[in-house]
Amino acid sequence: MIFREATRQDLPAVLALLADEDTVLDPASIVVGEAHERAFAAIGADPRNEMLVLTDGPSRTGEADEVVLGCLQLTYIPGLGRGGQERALVEAVRIRADRRGSGLGAELMRLATERARARGCGLVQLTSSKRRTVAHRFYERLGFARSHEGFKLHLEP
Repeated sequence: MIFREATRQDLPAVLALLADEDTVLDPASIVVGEAHERAFAAIGADPRNEMLVLTDGPSRTGEADEVVLGCLQLTYIPGLGRGGQERALVEAVRIRADRRGSGLGAELMRLATERARARGCGLVQLTSSKRRTVAHRFYERLGFARSHEGFKLHLEP
């Protein structure tokens, strides 16, 4: 397995993971729009943001292609609390539907947590939709605690 920053070549695979968490979508079927391109470029240009992927490594057939098995976004947030330490916000965590239950999600989160720790973060936080109860049990097994109630306000353009 390879854990690395996503490249533009990975964008369709990442969008496929985010589009449907219960089905494996072919990345070639994903339409990458201008807004996706802008967002991906903005993440890459911002030293406080990282889009990360977990891949199966180089193809064994000699091709350069890798299969993206999982992804997440890490955002580093400065703050005055916790002695001025940064915190890492984990978003968009996905593992391919056909690879769930194999330990890849735990490994992806372990690697992300280590990355945050190496940067000096004092806390890793995430939110998860209330309807994703299986994901909640997964995060709790990893040591995450339900410590806050989250709120969202959708802004219309």
